[in-house]
Amino acid sequence: MDTSSIASFALIAAGAFLAGGMNAIAGGGTFFSFPALLAIGVPPITASASNTVALWPASLSGAWAYRREAMRHRRWALILIGVSLVGGVCGGLLLLAISNAAFAQMIPWLLLIATALFAFSGQVQKIVAGIKRKLGLSAGGEANPGSVGGALFQLVVATYGGFFGAGLGILTLAALAIQGFKDMQELNALKNVASAVNYTVAALTFIVAGAISWPHTLVMLATATVGGYAGASLARRLPALLLRRLVVVVGAALTVIYFYKTYL
Repeated sequence: MDTSSIASFALIAAGAFLAGGMNAIAGGGTFFSFPALLAIGVPPITASASNTVALWPASLSGAWAYRREAMRHRRWALILIGVSLVGGVCGGLLLLAISNAAFAQMIPWLLLIATALFAFSGQVQKIVAGIKRKLGLSAGGEANPGSVGGALFQLVVATYGGFFGAGLGILTLAALAIQGFKDMQELNALKNVASAVNYTVAALTFIVAGAISWPHTLVMLATATVGGYAGASLARRLPALLLRRLVVVVGAALTVIYFYKTYL
């Protein structure tokens, strides 16, 4: 193996480690791993599919590290598993069926909306609760948040995650926060559960379709898994306010970067 090959594999290994850690902490890990694959010359669709498979075990390790927090909302965790399963399959098939050029134009806007929704989720939640009261509907209890509308929103997010996945964690956090989940550790736990299922079904879809660059993927699998567990362990020890601010910062940075990459 020559020096350039070693450098290429080192780049994707580092990108995957950071991606696994960031996905477990706040989301946005694809920003590190997907560009690393593109930088070494992997075609975009193959890079996207390979990236999903590479981050798959990291999502599982992150969900396992947060298993206690996720089980505090067992019913909603099961709903998230179901919609993430369906959305992951739909998104994966969509990527294999069409070019991602048109959808790429939407990514900066999706990230902008998701970051804003998460940053102002408390205010949005109050507005939604007020609308429900005016319509004579239940505003939902604090102890057991979640609704059919929230499940449908998460289905859309899961489909997006299966298709591309950049900012999937932030979109999921935004959807959960608006539903009424307030504890940051519980938010992260449910986000990791949804992401694990989403990555699993999308990854299996890509593997069956033969859309993976295995030499690159295997290297990234190892480092992303380590990064995912390390990130989840760190996130469980961070103060809630700091973690929430980190999510907003990551979301804002991703939004600026993708607007620049897409339109400039």
